[in-house]
This record gives sequence, structure tokens and C-alpha cells, in this order.
Amino acid sequence: MDNREKTLSMITTPITPSLVRGAAELETTPRGLRPHRLPAWVRNRFPDPQLMMAESQPSGVRLVFSTTAEVLAVVVHPSRVVYRGADRPRGSVDLVVDGKLLESDELTGGDYVEVDMSTGAATPFEGPSHTSVFRLPAGSKVVEVWLPHNEAVELVEMRSDAPVAPYSSGKPVWLHHGSSISHGSNAATPSSIWPVVAAQLGGVELHSLGLGGSALVDPFTAQVLRDTPADLISVKLGINVANMDSMRLRAFVPAVHGFLDTIREGHPETPLVLISPIFCGIHEDTPGPGAFDPASFGTDQVRFIASGSPEGVAAGQLTLRVIREALESLVARRSDDPNLHFLDGLSLYGAEDAEVHPLPDALHPDTDTHRMIGERFAEYAFAVDGPFGKAAGVGVPA
Repeated sequence: MDNREKTLSMITTPITPSLVRGAAELETTPRGLRPHRLPAWVRNRFPDPQLMMAESQPSGVRLVFSTTAEVLAVVVHPSRVVYRGADRPRGSVDLVVDGKLLESDELTGGDYVEVDMSTGAATPFEGPSHTSVFRLPAGSKVVEVWLPHNEAVELVEMRSDAPVAPYSSGKPVWLHHGSSISHGSNAATPSSIWPVVAAQLGGVELHSLGLGGSALVDPFTAQVLRDTPADLISVKLGINVANMDSMRLRAFVPAVHGFLDTIREGHPETPLVLISPIFCGIHEDTPGPGAFDPASFGTDQVRFIASGSPEGVAAGQLTLRVIREALESLVARRSDDPNLHFLDGLSLYGAEDAEVHPLPDALHPDTDTHRMIGERFAEYAFAVDGPFGKAAGVGVPA
């Protein structure tokens, strides 16, 4: 009897909130449960399509439990958006046992909407659910099943050949907010995105609010950060504000002050790191809006461009260089907050790194670069004398 046949006679465990980490809510659907990373009140007040897609993709969300099982089956129903002419890899489900990645299972099937980038036309397609079957090592262990960071899923069923029980590590919770880079764009698997890499090195529990295309200094995001339990907080801002051309400098700086003020209402003394953008050549000195490069349509790699003009900076348009200077100055002016720290994103990925590790689509890092960014953030934040290490009693090796 192979693993897939064996799953037919195994124990079915209801998927409940006690087994899920990193989600704000679990919505009941006809198939099962859909994880959401933003609460219903945000989704109801501002159902922006990009934001709704980003928050429904369970970046950083995982099932966590202890078990002696040796065979595990997790059934999910994926849904995604596909852009015609842009062949992007499918999402994966990652199996981590006792902190070690053992297997990545690429998704199949599911529903998708195909978008023609030249016309905007969208065509829906339906497909079957996906079952990930994993062989586990013998004995008692802690299992984490990391859900795909780049496709929405419904949790349909979980089966195993021995009971599973909810597990809590008791580790400090790190709450992080950022753009598609924090969300994990261009990383191959959910456990290889940079916040997960950093969390594993730092010995903390990640709660990710990396929201692709949606790190726009929105007040409701600050309210969610304010109301989410956390021992450590980081906020990475800038690239989406630039590539959407959504603000001028005059509006951006007060908005960030207000964003931080709101977080401080719920976390008055929690260590908080404000991170400026990593290097991105197209937006260093050229404002947005960003756009797909038409010349890359139909190629192996769709790329992005900046469509603004450098002359716009004089009128207050934002480039990454302007944003970094503004954020550093902003933190300096909040010197009455001893637990607020500034991290220059260029220390995570700078111009010299771009020569060795170029951004494949001119905007998002690949898997190896995600790891490098995660390692560098961990070395900074979780060092014994770093802003997180000394506060939470954690620390990465020197």
C-alpha cells in the first residue's frame, strides 16, 4: 500500500484556529476554511482587488501541531490569477519538521483567472483540489505545514495515521508589514521568503502582513498592526508608494508619522524597526507609476519599468532615494521613542548586491536573494545587542 492509498483509512482532524498560525481569521466556505490575513472589517470597508488578492494569499500562514504520525495528507483548493504571457511558477506547500525543511510540494489544479495584460480581459477556469501527501520521520515531533505565499487556498481536509494536537512554541511573536518583497514575490517556496528565513534564524514566531502592492501607509493596516498581539514589530515602507505614485513627499511624511502613532496606541513600548526600501534600480531616481515593460511580454521573464520622470522630484514626487532620506529623518525626529529604530534597506540589498544578484523582473528578488536579505536582517535585528535580540531574549549566533 503506497502513501496515497494509506491516506484513505487515516484519521481526519478538523482544521481549527488552534492549529493555524499567522492568520487573522478563517472564513468558512463550502469546501472548508479560507485563511485571511486582514480581518473582515477591513475587507468590507475597502475591498480593493489587489489588496483582497494579497491578503488572501497566506504568506507566513502555517498549520502547526505535534504528532507521532508518519504519514500526513493535507488537502487544499488553490485559486490564483494568471497573466497571459507571464509564466510564473505555481505555489508550494512546505513541510517543516522540528524546524527543518523536509519537502516542498508544488500545487496542481485549483481555480484560476487568466488576465490578458494587453486588453485587461479576464477569463475564469475551474480545477480540482490538491492533496499534499508527506512521509514523516518516526517518533514525536513538531510539524509545520507552510501554505503557499503566492496562491490563495481553502483548507479542505487534514488526515494522518496518528492523532495530532495543537502546539505552541512559546516563542516571541514578530509582526512584520511590508510590500510584495516581504510577501515573498519571486521566492520559490513559502518557507524561503525572507521574513521566514529571518524568523527561523531569530528563533521567533512570524506573523506576516507582507501585502503585495499594498504597503501604502493605509490607516487600516496600522490599526490591524495596533490590534495584533506582538512582542516585536517591523514595518518596511516605500516601494509601493513610489511605484504607485500614490503620494507626494508633503503627504508621505505625516502619513508615516500617523501610521507609527497608531501602532504605538496598542504597542507603546514594543521594539519597532522602520525599514526603508532595498535597492531597485528602476525607482532609485525615477518616480512611478511603475508598469509592465511591454517589450518583455511573451518572453520568459516579464519585467517592470518606472514610467515617471526624474524632473517630478522637484514637485514632490517620490523616488526610493527620497524616501530613504525622509524615513531616516522621520525616525530621528521621533527621538522621544527609545524603542523605535531605523534600518536602511540598502544594508539588506544595495547597488553592489544588484550587480551579483540582479532582480529578475527589475523589482523582486529571487530565492537566493530572499535568503540573503533574511540572513542580513536577522544579523541586525536578532543579534544579542540588536533591537529585537536584547528585548526578547533571542539572538542569532555571531
